[in-house]
Amino acid sequence: MAARTKTTAKPRPAYRCTECGNQLPKWVGRCPECNAWGTVEEYGAVPIRTTAAGPVSSPARPIGQVDGQVATARSTGVPELDRVLGGGLVPGAVVLLAGEPGVGKSTLLLDVGGPGAPPPPPPHDGTRGGWGGAGVGGPRGGPVSGGCR
Repeated sequence: MAARTKTTAKPRPAYRCTECGNQLPKWVGRCPECNAWGTVEEYGAVPIRTTAAGPVSSPARPIGQVDGQVATARSTGVPELDRVLGGGLVPGAVVLLAGEPGVGKSTLLLDVGGPGAPPPPPPHDGTRGGWGGAGVGGPRGGPVSGGCR
């Protein structure tokens, strides 16, 4: 479900250099464009952009109305991960897999996918370079195929 961006009417001050006309979101003592001191002045308001949630596709259901067969955990093929998840993955559920860089999160997910499964998208863990480099392997320690680096 895509979020929509909208502009609210709540004003926010904006600033402009009187020497060069450079526009700035906040006041500074010296214009970063022309390096003139004391020339940045407030000139109006810039609308604030916010993001609103999209429409609800279906309302939440009471737990008693959830079909037990559909909400049954399904094995991942990795016994220890199944144990930690309480039996496996439940369709529709979200699982956050977190850990220090290099502990094997991506390798674990490649094991869950099994042979022949498409590789997962590169993780975004806040570091530059995505997959990293040394120590990243495919299922069961093998090479990564498909140009994931």
